[in-house]
Order: sequence, then structure tokens, then C-alpha cells
Amino acid sequence: MSTNLSFKYVENLKSQGRYTDALVTGLHLWVKPNLKKYWIFRYSQGGKQQNVSLGPYTKVSIAEARLKAQELRNQINSGINPIAERQKQKSQTIELQTKKSVFKDFAEECIKTKRAEWTNQKHGDQWEYTLKEFAYPVIGNKYLDEISTEDILAILSPIWVSKTETASRLRGRLEWILASATTRQLRTGTNPALWRGHLQTILPAPNKLKKVNHHKALLYRQVPSLISNLAEMATVGSLALEFTILNASRTGEVVGGLRSEVHGDIWIIPANRMKAKKEHRVPLSARSLAILAIARAMDEDSEYLFSNNGKCLSNMAMPMALRRAGVDATVHGFRSSFRDWVSEETNHPSEVAEMALAHTISNKVEAAYRRRDLLEKRRLLMNDWQNYCLSGEHS
Repeated sequence: MSTNLSFKYVENLKSQGRYTDALVTGLHLWVKPNLKKYWIFRYSQGGKQQNVSLGPYTKVSIAEARLKAQELRNQINSGINPIAERQKQKSQTIELQTKKSVFKDFAEECIKTKRAEWTNQKHGDQWEYTLKEFAYPVIGNKYLDEISTEDILAILSPIWVSKTETASRLRGRLEWILASATTRQLRTGTNPALWRGHLQTILPAPNKLKKVNHHKALLYRQVPSLISNLAEMATVGSLALEFTILNASRTGEVVGGLRSEVHGDIWIIPANRMKAKKEHRVPLSARSLAILAIARAMDEDSEYLFSNNGKCLSNMAMPMALRRAGVDATVHGFRSSFRDWVSEETNHPSEVAEMALAHTISNKVEAAYRRRDLLEKRRLLMNDWQNYCLSGEHS
């Protein structure tokens, strides 16, 4: 006989036996001889009665038992054997627990899981970018249970001061991923990315770090308008500045540039003039080559790319051109303008942009992956940048 199993009814049961719930087919409450009560889901499979334990009454409420029983009933209606399904899930859990997982694979699965809670696609992109850029080169191929505090410090220390906000967010992402691995029994022990009471005792607090003063940059949308103004000036300083912007170069690389360094449409900057002390090849666009030809005509006998009476430009020549154009920015800041344009307006890979900027790669493992200088890919990028700069658009 079925009974509407209410809280009061179940609490007052003092006789052993099996009591059938009237609301969910197959749900039973078994009262043992010692009067302990357990939830059971009963069903018939192939003419044989099967019992699935749903837990003790003291831990599983009536509502929870009904929900579990209904889920099992839905499985049966879909042609799934609940006991066989439980065994399958148990086997998968055991396999997952015994399988050694590397960080990169596990992190990518975590991101897929979390994407469901992000309303903005950029959150997932930011997770993927910071992990790919800073974490994977260090621990991407390491097993989850082998990752140590020293590994996390190798990731965070190089950028903790220079890119504090990025580093702090990355630390939180690493902590979450490793916590998930611990929950799934893929690693044990202290979370090496934990801040409170752990990394807190090693790294300076992010909110107390002195903020880095970045070079003042012009919004990339305003660069085409500036380029038009520089072309009208037609001075050596304005030509040098336009050339610097078009090639996302540093001031010292340009003012010290020699005509002998240009081979066809490639400018080879020697290591002694590069910040990273490594030779850098620059693919020159059509406008860059035209600028060099104009500068040569203005001072034919000079050895420098840009000069006055055979003498190289001073470091103040380009800032003066900016002042004449009425632009409040630094020459170095145009590298940021270029980088923002790449990120927000193009599909060019991050590593190509970083290579174009000749940025130093602090991580030795990542540097090993970037031995080639991606010249042809950079040529496509810099041609796109030239076309944008010469578009005359502004906002």
C-alpha cells in the first residue's frame, strides 16, 4: 500500500518494514529491525527486481529522496539501467583518479566547464591568453601532482611587478584550476598558487606595489590622423617619427639606424642597439621604403637613415615633431597603440605582435619555442598596420 510519506509520518514510524511512497513510483523507505531508516529505489529490469540505495533518512530528506528517485525513473524511461550507469560512472571516476593528467589538458577542460557561467566571451579569452602566455611554457606539460610552489613563482615572479594586475588575476586562475584538481583527487597537499598564508609570505601585496608609470600613448584610432599631419610636415624629424610608428620601433633603434643595415625590404638592427641584445629583422612596408628614400634625398652623403648634415638625429627630434602636431604622447607610447590595435582590430596572433615589438621573453622554456622570428607573418601584420595608419580614419 502506498503512503504519502510526510516528515511527521516518517518520524513517527516505529515498526520495521518497507513503506512505499505514493508520489514517486519505486521510492521506498525501509525501516530496519534496529529502526534505522533508509531510502531505496526499486525497479524491475529483465523480469528481476533491482534495488538502488539512495542513502539514510538522517542524511537524505524526503524531497531529496523523491528527486533522486525521479531521476532514476527518468533513466529507466530512457532505456538506461540505473545500476549499470552507476557502475559505469564509478569506473570512469576511478579511471580519472588513476590517470596522470598534465596541467595544460586539465586547464583547458576547466575553461570549457567555466565558460557556461561567463556571460562575456572575453573572460574565457583572457583565461586562455594568460595561461598560454605565462603558465603553459612553465607547467603546461607537467603532471598536476608534480606542480610546486617554485613552479608557480617561476610563472608569477617575472611579471609580478611589471604586470601586477595580470599576474594577480593569473594567480587566481591557477589557484582555481589546481583546487579543482585537488577536488577531483588528481593532486594532494597545499595548493601552490594559494595566496593567503602561502604566496602572501613570499610575494609583495599587489595593492602595495608602486604602480609602473607607462609611456603615454595615443589611442590607436587617432594614429591615422597623426600620420596624415606628419606627412604634411615633411621634415626629417616627422619622417623619422612616421617610420618609427609604422614599424613599432624604439627611438634608439631608429635614430642610430644606418643605411647599410637595410637589405632590400628588410632592415636588420644589430644586437648592440636592441634592448634584448639580439639581432632583429624588420620587414619594411612600401611606405617605410618610400620614407627612407625621401630621407636619403634630403641628406645624400649621410650613413644614417635619418640625419641632418651627416649627423644622426637627436632623441628630441621626434618628440618635437609630436609637439608640432599638437599630440600629447610619447614616441615609445606608439608601441602600445600598435599592440592595442592588433588585439582589438585584427586576428593576428599575439606571438606575432610580440615578435614585431621585439619583446624580451623572460621564460627560457617559451623562448625555446620562439627561435624563429616569424618574418613572413610579421610582414603581413606590418603591411596591415601600414594600411591602417595611411587610411586617414580617426575618431
